Amino acid sequence: MSSSYKAPLDDMRFALFDVLGAEAQFQRLGFADATRDVLDAVLDEAARFAETVLAPLNEVGDREGCKLDQATGRVTTPTGFKQAYAQFIEGGWAGLTSPVEFGGQGLPHAAGVPLKEMIDASNLAWGNFPLLSHGATEALLYHGEAWQQEAFLRPLVEGRWTGTMCLTEPHCGSDLGLLKTRAEPNDDGSYSITGTKIFITAGEHDFTDNIVHLVLARLPDAPAGSRGISLFVVPRQRVGKDGAMGEANAVRCGSLEHKMGIHGSATCVMNFDGAQGWLVGQPHKGLMAMFTMMNTARLAVGLQGLGLSDRALQNALRYSRERLQMRALSGPKFPQKPADPIIVHPDVRRMLLTCKALVEGGRVMGYDAALQVDVAHHAPDAAERERADALVGFLTPIVKACLTEWGVECTYHALQCFGGHGYIAEHGMEQLARDARITTLYEGTTGIQALDLLGRKIMQLQGVGLKAFLQDVGEFCERHGGDSSLAEFIGPLREKAGQWQRLTEWIAQRATANAEEIGAASYDYLMYSGYVVLAYWWARSVAAAEAGAHPQSFKDDKRATARFYFARILPRTLAHAAAIESGIDGLPELATDPA
Repeated sequence: MSSSYKAPLDDMRFALFDVLGAEAQFQRLGFADATRDVLDAVLDEAARFAETVLAPLNEVGDREGCKLDQATGRVTTPTGFKQAYAQFIEGGWAGLTSPVEFGGQGLPHAAGVPLKEMIDASNLAWGNFPLLSHGATEALLYHGEAWQQEAFLRPLVEGRWTGTMCLTEPHCGSDLGLLKTRAEPNDDGSYSITGTKIFITAGEHDFTDNIVHLVLARLPDAPAGSRGISLFVVPRQRVGKDGAMGEANAVRCGSLEHKMGIHGSATCVMNFDGAQGWLVGQPHKGLMAMFTMMNTARLAVGLQGLGLSDRALQNALRYSRERLQMRALSGPKFPQKPADPIIVHPDVRRMLLTCKALVEGGRVMGYDAALQVDVAHHAPDAAERERADALVGFLTPIVKACLTEWGVECTYHALQCFGGHGYIAEHGMEQLARDARITTLYEGTTGIQALDLLGRKIMQLQGVGLKAFLQDVGEFCERHGGDSSLAEFIGPLREKAGQWQRLTEWIAQRATANAEEIGAASYDYLMYSGYVVLAYWWARSVAAAEAGAHPQSFKDDKRATARFYFARILPRTLAHAAAIESGIDGLPELATDPA
């Protein structure tokens, strides 16, 4: 049997409504239709779609993969994928959080996050096809001309077309300042785009009549480096300013990558040979416009790690309750059976509880970042919008990197619970582990996220997002300082927050003498930050559980998991702090020339 999936609706609702108070927030931000009844109905129907339509296709996509017709450049997706997408469109899911004026349903960004998690958990490869349409919609919404919005947004929002991000080239990887794709101006105001882009998710498929590529390229007068990059919209089928779809554009899938995982997702090499494109935003300001897409995509990839972790945990938990192996060290727990289920063994519980703590805490962390996106766009007060925007920028690399690193860890632990049976394909655990591995790589590797957090969000931007987050932590600790039921969490949380601030100041001081100190500390600083953020959300979760009308068993479960997190996982910060304090001197030079 392959792995199964059931949407964790109770915990999703707890994270969204009890811990984050999203219903009241949505009403305050002007989303009058985002009532609890509406949101509950959305969650229920999303769970049905994910469980009954997408999840059964997960193993199919892994086994069949995508196929490229070299003669036409067209890609055929695995059996059932195209039909599932048709149901996705029919259900109105594509435009759930998109603007009403372009055919969307206008729900808050955070209301769409549980749907995203369910899709990723049920079928990550399939979920990659509609993934970047949301980012393309945002890029055009905030940077596109009026006619571009009219021509491209409605079909993107309705799901009749899908979008991509075309950034990377064979020689430049994450260093986009090295890209060579050219954009030559035409007499009609369009541009001829020529170049090759690699690792393009959903660059070609059979779901829709058109695919809208957002492409980074250089104008003839472009300055060198990242300051000379412009953004262009390049559809697979030409689109006129009246929105009418015309002949095929000069863009073609040259090949499909053969990958470790996500076999059902088309990862394309895209060749642009004088393809017609239109400038989006200002010349040479393409990175700024593209980052509108990229930040959304980074938060979305964090949710991929979360979804895979949850699916892996569900299956490992089920197997560990059923699999009989040996007896408990203290004596038989189920003497009527030939052996005890492996869940009685402490090391198996360690792995399961690690997954549980990272999943349930990570869920609140990811949902909160999405809620801050809504606040940044819709809060009535400008100062509140500015503060939320700083929090989104600060939290994005943490959410993206930590939820995906934990996704790799959790799928590893879950596979380990199966023993040798996890390594073979029968139970589907090895697919989850393979699929999870990409999430720490695309949309910026963990190292890139670490540099973004420490180098840009902390050093360049004076840590404004960190200060806002620490203010929230401090206010929570102050508010609950006299609450004996939270004392076991408040003390350690306050201590870690203080150490976080001291480490930040220490790195900043060292970096004034040697900028390499930032690179030396960045990974450990990122992971340290993630564990402290998670500690905050676990303390908040216990407080919310105690304050809510939940069964005592639910409250006890949240408290027990929080205790495990604080006792067994939060101490990882000690190792990260020690690594940070070793500085650049702890990273000796390696020979650049092996000779």
